[in-house]
Amino acid sequence: MNRKIEMIVEPSPVNISHDTYRRECQYTRGIHIEEQEFKAILATMCHDSRLYFDFHNPRKEIKQGTYLNGHSGLARDIFDYYKRKDGTEITELMNGKDFYVKII
Repeated sequence: MNRKIEMIVEPSPVNISHDTYRRECQYTRGIHIEEQEFKAILATMCHDSRLYFDFHNPRKEIKQGTYLNGHSGLARDIFDYYKRKDGTEITELMNGKDFYVKII
């Protein structure tokens, strides 16, 4: 779990299903997070943040290879987790733009 965390800009859009909205979302940027670290992020979320995360990612398993829909609340939780964990600030995550999360 010592990977450097950073935003990834994709050369072509990544499509991820959004079952709540019944459509595909296209993302041109994302972040890859190790499974155990993402589970730790979920464990630190407040109840309301977790409900909102589940709204955007219903029935999606948190396991390697899963792609998740990002949103501003999740961006804040990820930012706060890495800032507390190792002092890393992923400032480009906090600009309000859509993103995906890939569990690695």
